[in-house]
Amino acid sequence: MTISFMFLVFLAVIFLTSAIKILREYERGVIFRLGRVIQAKGPGVIILIPLIDKMKKVDLRTITMDVPPQDIITRDNVSVKVSAVIYFRVLEPVKAVIQVENYLFATSQLAQTTLRSVCGQAELDELLAERDKINSRIQETLDQDTEPWGVKVSKVEVKEIDLPNEMKRAMAKQAEAERERRSKIINAEGEYQASERLAEAAAIIGRAPAALQLRYLQTLREVAAENNSTTLFPIPIDLFKPFIQGLAGEQVGKGQGKTDKENVNESGEQETSAH
Repeated sequence: MTISFMFLVFLAVIFLTSAIKILREYERGVIFRLGRVIQAKGPGVIILIPLIDKMKKVDLRTITMDVPPQDIITRDNVSVKVSAVIYFRVLEPVKAVIQVENYLFATSQLAQTTLRSVCGQAELDELLAERDKINSRIQETLDQDTEPWGVKVSKVEVKEIDLPNEMKRAMAKQAEAERERRSKIINAEGEYQASERLAEAAAIIGRAPAALQLRYLQTLREVAAENNSTTLFPIPIDLFKPFIQGLAGEQVGKGQGKTDKENVNESGEQETSAH
């Protein structure tokens, strides 16, 4: 009697262990009854019929998966290695179980082939400069292909683009040449603007000669502010114009007086000879 009771208790424990399942909030259980899918249950307590019902757990959380570096030849025949990371989750547990054997492995392999295909259709400059566009194309392609499996690919990010060493050196030279070109253009533009301003300043000074004197005095002040042991002061000829004009006037006056005296003497001589 005691042995029978213990046996019944043992059977009851085994029954309860195999019949009662507890699923977390992010888990769903796909129930198979005699090989046929009934439905996906959960979360909470689920009661199964022992030896008849089988359950397959599916995690509904977002899964982060690394895509290993892939050897890719771009459209302009440059060999690079590209790695990425994808984010996806299961939306329909039943499809994820019955439509594909292992949706994790299948999504990983599909991500690798899609990465090679999309990146191989782009040129190197596009691959480097328009990474968001490449990410969107990979994500749309993956999401479309995994939809029959009940898997939703929410995001794809290209992690690293590994270039050959010779390509890195060529790109560095190209960037340096581009910087030199921009520097020369900026210098030329500055010289052009400076020449325009100088031409305008020369025109203003030509209309107002006094401005030249003021500019000269300002230059002398700036030179005097420096700690120079020897300073040369170029004196413009305009400063001496009044003196030169005065001297010229005096010489003209003296010349006229001398001429008048000579005329008077000549007149006296003529009158004497006439008498």
